[in-house]
Amino acid sequence: MGFFTALTEAMGSRQSLLVTGLDPNPEMLRSWAESCGLGGSSLLSQARSWCKSVIEATADHVCAYKPSLGFYQAMGSAGVELMLEVRELLPNDLPLIIDLKHGDLNSSSAIAAYLFKTLHADAVTLNPLAGQDIAAPFLLYPGKGVLINCHSSNPGARSLQHFPSEQQPLYLQVVRESQSWGTPDQVLLEVGTSDPSVLARVRREAPERFVMLRSLWGEEGNLQRLMASGLNATGDGLLLPLPQSLLNQDDIHEQTAALKQRINNLRQQHLVARRDSQAVPLNDCRIWPHAQPSVSMQQSLAESDQMQQGMTQELRDLVIDLFDIRCLLFGEFKQASGAIFNYYVDLRQIISDPALFRRVLDCYAQVLRPLCFNRIAGIPYGSLPTATGLSLQLHKPLIYPRKEVKAHGTRRLVEGEFNEGETVAVVDDILITGGSVLEGIAKLTTSGLTVSDVVVFLDHGGRHDTRAKQRLADAGLNLQAVLTLESIGDLLEEAGRISSSQAEALRSQNGY
Repeated sequence: MGFFTALTEAMGSRQSLLVTGLDPNPEMLRSWAESCGLGGSSLLSQARSWCKSVIEATADHVCAYKPSLGFYQAMGSAGVELMLEVRELLPNDLPLIIDLKHGDLNSSSAIAAYLFKTLHADAVTLNPLAGQDIAAPFLLYPGKGVLINCHSSNPGARSLQHFPSEQQPLYLQVVRESQSWGTPDQVLLEVGTSDPSVLARVRREAPERFVMLRSLWGEEGNLQRLMASGLNATGDGLLLPLPQSLLNQDDIHEQTAALKQRINNLRQQHLVARRDSQAVPLNDCRIWPHAQPSVSMQQSLAESDQMQQGMTQELRDLVIDLFDIRCLLFGEFKQASGAIFNYYVDLRQIISDPALFRRVLDCYAQVLRPLCFNRIAGIPYGSLPTATGLSLQLHKPLIYPRKEVKAHGTRRLVEGEFNEGETVAVVDDILITGGSVLEGIAKLTTSGLTVSDVVVFLDHGGRHDTRAKQRLADAGLNLQAVLTLESIGDLLEEAGRISSSQAEALRSQNGY
């Protein structure tokens, strides 16, 4: 399992955005040791006992650990051995981030090998001033992550980080540049600040990146402002440090649990406030506006028109990106139903572009989050990669109905573990006739599962042909479409990517 997957799974299983640092300053360590009756022991012995007690007290409420390698190296070879002990003490499902701030090109390959092969670390923090070359040796290791330190809270660094001006500061150039070094799964950002405005500017420049906040949040109420500035559109993407002062308390476990709950409450408030401020339904997608399912066909038409009118520049850019990787082709194409279309939508191209794929998954996730369901199911075969990605992102168990039932083995209609009576949300890529969706749902319901919601990326019929939507409605299914075909045609024609006749073919679904 790679670092990013381990991190997001830990965030889900622990329901936490908190990260525990394991690098006490000597004064703090001595104070803790004296309170525990260990004042006469060596610094190494104190550090060993402290690390063990902190890990045991916080493991249920944090999503990662971040020791500073320099703290352990300062104690010599015994300290390095202690770092290995710390690795063994950590729960297997929680990632280890080594806080190193490494920035020397000459030793990068050796450091990367030591961290990832010997210490079995999952990620490392780096200083970015040497450019992309500093990250390359670390990114050679599949599944490992790097966190680029783009801003420090040290007051003495301000004259450099905010140069040459507040309008175009160096730290934002670091944010922009580092995003080209790797995918969001590989390259994350570290921001040292207690200033919400700095964090907000980083978030605007890097909407898809995970950001690890380094500094304490300062005065009461600042945590809420920092979360509002740093959370991404799906209400996560922000890692928060467990205050070091808390790690010296007798009731670490209780205080960590209380802080986690407070953060989760603030996170929920952020999601609600974002929904209300944008005056959109709770399941709105920040990237792809979607048509909310309607009670009547007249409402469907009105909502489809609103969707086309509400496209942002971000959406326009993404539609063009998808067009450019040939997700939309023109010619003569036979559909699974036997119909001949003069265009073809091939969403399978998305899975080969991680950045685009993640943006599409984010869109699905926004639609799915407000829904109540126990498991997520993909319709084979086209939507299985999407369902897998959503299962990881939403932390919902994955199942899927078999396309062909095996004549051997268990002969199960549905693969994966589930309990009779559980509720399933079904995802698919394109809705054309609704036949494949209904066939898959029939296997789910025959197996004792309940299906109420179907989420598709593209509603082929849209406002011009509602037969597929009506088939699902007649079966008691609530359809939510992320995008409609006619809105793609309008946008691409306006952008000059396709001709008016091609756009008209998409708008009219010619060949249906």
